[in-house]
Amino acid sequence: MTPTLITAVHFEPLDLPLTEPFGIATGAQHAAENVLVKLTLADGTVGLGEAAPFPAVSGETQASTLAALEGVRAGLMGRDVRAWRPLSEWLGDTLALAPAGRAGVEMAVLDALARHHRVPLYVMLGGAGTVLDIDMTVTVGDVTHAAESARSILKRGITTLKVKVGALSPDQDAARMVAIHEVAPRARLFADANGGYDVAEALAFVKELERAGVPLALLEQPVPASDVAGMAEVARRSKVRVCADESARSAKDVLRLIREGAAHGINIKTMKCGVVEALTMWSLARAAGLELMVGGMVESVLAMSASAHLAAGLGGFTYADLDTPLFIARHPFRSGIRYEGSRLHLDEGALGHGVTLS
Repeated sequence: MTPTLITAVHFEPLDLPLTEPFGIATGAQHAAENVLVKLTLADGTVGLGEAAPFPAVSGETQASTLAALEGVRAGLMGRDVRAWRPLSEWLGDTLALAPAGRAGVEMAVLDALARHHRVPLYVMLGGAGTVLDIDMTVTVGDVTHAAESARSILKRGITTLKVKVGALSPDQDAARMVAIHEVAPRARLFADANGGYDVAEALAFVKELERAGVPLALLEQPVPASDVAGMAEVARRSKVRVCADESARSAKDVLRLIREGAAHGINIKTMKCGVVEALTMWSLARAAGLELMVGGMVESVLAMSASAHLAAGLGGFTYADLDTPLFIARHPFRSGIRYEGSRLHLDEGALGHGVTLS
């Protein structure tokens, strides 16, 4: 039997407690209710993947993801992981409404293939580097919470703060940003509205920060995903660089953003599209001169390690928003990425993405 054929497929719930609710403009997760994907090859190699549905972002849930994955179980059996691009195309068709599930399977496929060939995943994806500079998130909350979160993040040695906005009024969010700037006057500040503002609110938020003397390096997804014209207007009228997230779920979306001048950069998350579609999005963005951010949903060290290998292997990422493992209280994994202050390091000697079950 060909050693790279899939001979066993396993899906199971992966419930991870958080140190605090992960709140964004459209909702909050009080625990990460993810899915573990495990593939076994004919030679005994095991590849691991993680699907991290975020109901407030995509409407996907753990239950819907598990159901969707059960629908592809039979079709995965006997497939050769060496043909990972055709496999991805099939997954794109069969899991079109379950992108997090698609990402989890593709992650496991590529991990298994890299382990079979005994190379790190970042090498297989380009080998550009092994270190990323990260930010850490200040979740939705009041002014006191924002200041306390900023202090806690600075104690970790992280000096880029990404603040979730859009759940409150522009004035209230600006007050939170002012409090953070007072606590961390030298920190680089991002704001991520997750589509929580309209155009007028987004521009009012930026204007209020200008009045207060708070420097904002990046504004992510200021308006709803479907309002590409609104994104373009904010990008045109604001002095702050605009990054698309929910508006960039596919290569086709990236093409539209480029054509309409709707963003200065895009946030690539495998949970929005799968790993292979992310490669195409990266190529389009690079060709158009857009900045790149790598991010994720509420993911453990497993999925975040895979995304880190993707970004470090490809290179060219200006921003790395890969902090959610720092919000997870307990997980069943060993190894993977290592955080040292504001720097994220890959294990250069690991096989695949380097994460194993404890």
